Amino acid sequence: MLGGGVAGLACAIACAQRGHVVTLLEQAPALTEIGAGLQIAPNGGRVLDALGVAPPAIGNAAIHLIDGLTGRRVIRAPLGPGFRFLHRADLVAALAARAEATGVAIRLGAEVAEVGADGRELRLASGETIATSRLIGADGARGAARAFVAPDHRPDFTGQVAWRAIVPVTDWPGEARIHAGPGRHLVCYPLRDGTSLNLVAVEERAEWAAEGWSRRDAPENLRRAFAGFADPVPGLLAKVGEVHLWGLLDHGATPRWRRGVCTLIGDAAHPTLPFLAQGANLALEDAWTLAAMLDDPAAWERARRPRVARALRAARGNARNYHLSGARKRAAHLALRTLDRVRPSTLTGAYRWLYDYDVTRA
Repeated sequence: MLGGGVAGLACAIACAQRGHVVTLLEQAPALTEIGAGLQIAPNGGRVLDALGVAPPAIGNAAIHLIDGLTGRRVIRAPLGPGFRFLHRADLVAALAARAEATGVAIRLGAEVAEVGADGRELRLASGETIATSRLIGADGARGAARAFVAPDHRPDFTGQVAWRAIVPVTDWPGEARIHAGPGRHLVCYPLRDGTSLNLVAVEERAEWAAEGWSRRDAPENLRRAFAGFADPVPGLLAKVGEVHLWGLLDHGATPRWRRGVCTLIGDAAHPTLPFLAQGANLALEDAWTLAAMLDDPAAWERARRPRVARALRAARGNARNYHLSGARKRAAHLALRTLDRVRPSTLTGAYRWLYDYDVTRA
């Protein structure tokens, strides 16, 4: 197993639970994650339950869309049980503890320089060579496994960049709030004990920005991009002391997920744009379903691709809908406000195909 993130650790646990001997290689010296939040929906939560993993979380009661320029409510769509917010580092820690408890051997500081021999040989940066009988690549879109399986696949820049930050709060409801405006939007939701607020801010721009979470940016740039937004946005952004910026690239699903004995999962196979909050959830689904079909990864890929492709399309559509302006925005918000008075659950009900599916029983 390559990669000690959500996909790799979850798949390692699922494989170990089925009696497989698993070694996980992670290039970092410790299993840590950049401080960031994520949302777990019922489809991903069922996998965590089946894995025996229960990280600390806050329940997510609703998706609340707000007109960023006026501060007016557009629609608040209630969510059923099973939606939660958590800190990525907490999830990774819980998965790592469970992996060790199930007998997974975790090797840290093991940077893979190259995958060779149809995936049966790993050459580490240290010069060590490791033989494998089966390899699962969960080391991300820029990892060694992806480079081996699909070396020529290149993503397209979406024309959007995203900032990520965490700020302190004293009182925030257990819901995700989306402040939407022309060409940009800001998503806010609470983490841990409710004293921290995760911010993800997206702006359309022609200038390309590098992919990845590690590039820092000046908080003033974030505040400038959202100047003119109504309260509470200015106050929240005033608290930002450290922020990371990355370009949003549309990878789509990698044309193939297999080569030799190597199979890709999670971001290595299909990096997901952050407009449906499904990146971690799809990774968890991948992990469980591949472990269940480990002896036939070709059949697994055929069965898995249609659902992943549908989720990727839905995420792209949300990005467009959040950034409307002019007459299209007025018409869309009028329709949503009417829906808010009549049946707001219709908005999230359109995604029942996504949230209600249970891969642990399929």
